[in-house]
Amino acid sequence: MQTREMISTGNQLAAVAAVDAGCKYFAGYPLTPSSEIMHTLSDLLPQTGGVSMQMEDEIASICSVIGASMSGKRAMTATSGPGLSLKAENLGLAHMAEVPLVCVDVMRGGPSTGLPTRVAQGDVSQVKHPSHGDLKSITVSPGNLLECYTQVARAFNLADRFMQPVFVIMDETLGHMHGKAMIPLEEQTKSEIKLRKQFEGKPEEYFPYGVAQDQPAVLNTMFKGYRYHFTGLHHDKQGFPTENMDTCTLLMERLFNKVEQHEDELEAYEEYMLEDAEVLIIAYGSVSLSVKEAIRHLRSENIKVGLFRPITLWPSPSNKIKEYTDKIEKVVCVELNMGQYFHEIQRVSSRLDIDGLFKVNGRAISPHEIIEKVKGL
Repeated sequence: MQTREMISTGNQLAAVAAVDAGCKYFAGYPLTPSSEIMHTLSDLLPQTGGVSMQMEDEIASICSVIGASMSGKRAMTATSGPGLSLKAENLGLAHMAEVPLVCVDVMRGGPSTGLPTRVAQGDVSQVKHPSHGDLKSITVSPGNLLECYTQVARAFNLADRFMQPVFVIMDETLGHMHGKAMIPLEEQTKSEIKLRKQFEGKPEEYFPYGVAQDQPAVLNTMFKGYRYHFTGLHHDKQGFPTENMDTCTLLMERLFNKVEQHEDELEAYEEYMLEDAEVLIIAYGSVSLSVKEAIRHLRSENIKVGLFRPITLWPSPSNKIKEYTDKIEKVVCVELNMGQYFHEIQRVSSRLDIDGLFKVNGRAISPHEIIEKVKGL
């Protein structure tokens, strides 16, 4: 694959990826450390016939993005933890009504205002359950500058494939990291665009939610002659509210099935020096960069350590996690929170002896800290 060199930040690369992936609408509100995504898109989108809007707040932003998506445009918003909290109710609407969109969350310290200009990975649990009620989240986590581009571009395809919000969780370190990335050519990314399905039959035969139990809704672009009801209530095959027990149950089961029964399309991960590893480190996001540096130092001392990095966090690559936790005795989860993914690893592995290295003071985890942790095992 041909590539182009960009010297940029993670936030700027995320914005470039959105434009290359066919995004035509962005709405957001300035929020550290994600603001540069909006700044960049305010320059880039008008050049491609798109629109970038600074809304009055995060609630208006997500509502606006839902509206743009319903009109058939690829749409995105970007925020950080407090903004994600404000978007929660309407993210639930998008999940229930099956509206595709991309939400980039550049994580910082919390809860509340926390440490606005510092790094954290405190939103991992939040993006798993971004709103009240039952839903199945799709969340990807870039681990380097290249993936700030590729995973955002991928997120648009996933959103259109599964017809729901897709989260891209970066962190402040990646968002503001400035360096060189060899990213795909714009033409390559455009050639991989896979748009949402459209119904092409007679309007009277169109039932957007009348699909197989493992498939997403087929929402035709509004204003094109295909009518349906749009609601956050439990609904029937045409979108009209219902309290019929069987219809409601089948709807909720389908919202889960369309993700759970196609996890092979979602699963993504990196295996680093795991062939002979006697210690397994599980990490994601910018932390994985420190882990790789630590592994190189540890192996120079003949301590055999390897990294498993989930790229798709939700649904988790559970089979692979279990495979490695079953065969490697010593396991450490390294996170910039109090252990939010650690609990998922415990659940998947059924092990209670997994160790953790957690940090929540807004500073990155250094390779030295990881080296000392592994040696202490």
